[in-house]
Amino acid sequence: MKDQSSISGYAYANAQNTHAHAYLLPSVNAELAVVKERPPPPPRLFDLGCGNGSVGAQLAKQGWSVTGVDPSVEGIVEGRRAYPDLQLEEGSAYDDLAAKYGCFPVVLSLEVVEHVYAPKDYARTLFDLVEPGGTAIVSTPYHGYLKNLALAATGKMDRHYTALWDHGHIKFWSIPTLTTLLTEAGFQTIRFHRVGRIPALAKSMIAVAEKPLT
Repeated sequence: MKDQSSISGYAYANAQNTHAHAYLLPSVNAELAVVKERPPPPPRLFDLGCGNGSVGAQLAKQGWSVTGVDPSVEGIVEGRRAYPDLQLEEGSAYDDLAAKYGCFPVVLSLEVVEHVYAPKDYARTLFDLVEPGGTAIVSTPYHGYLKNLALAATGKMDRHYTALWDHGHIKFWSIPTLTTLLTEAGFQTIRFHRVGRIPALAKSMIAVAEKPLT
C-alpha cells in the first residue's frame, strides 16, 4: 500500500516540537553547522517528513531556506498556521519530489523511515532530492543487540514495537541495515550518531550520508 496515509503514523494537534527533538536536534545542528560552512549559494534544506514544521521553523531562524513535505494533513495545517513563511506541502516519499522541488544541498528526514512500507522507494526519493556532493541526515529509533536484550529483560518489547499503533513503527532499523539501505540507494561515506542515552541503549541514531559528486 503506497498511499498518503501509509507513511504517516502521527496526528498533530499543534505546531510544537516532540520530546524526541530534545535529543535529536543537538547532533543535527552540529552536522548542519558543518554543511553551512561550504561555499555559497545560501543554505537550502528539504525536510522529508516535516510533520508540523516545528523543526523547519527552528532551522529557518538559523538562516536555512526550508521546504518540507509530509503526508499528515493535520501536520501541514498546523505548520502553515504557525509558520506561514515556511514552504510546507502535503506529500510523501512515494511522490516524485525531486521533479517538483528540485535538488537540495541538505535533505533532513527525522523519525520517518521506521514508518514507511517501502523503504527502498523512500531511499530512492531521498537520494534524488540530494544534489551531487550534498548530504542526507536521517534519524530513526536505534536497535542493537544490547538494547534489544534490555527491552526483552525489562518486559518492554510490546510497548516498543507499537503493534497497536495504526501506521506506527513498522520497520526496526540497526546501523547495519540502515547502512545497507542508504548504500544501495547510492549514498557513500555513511556515519552515525547514537543519541538519547548511552550509545548501547540509545533512543535514536542519526545517519549522515553523502551523495557522490558524479
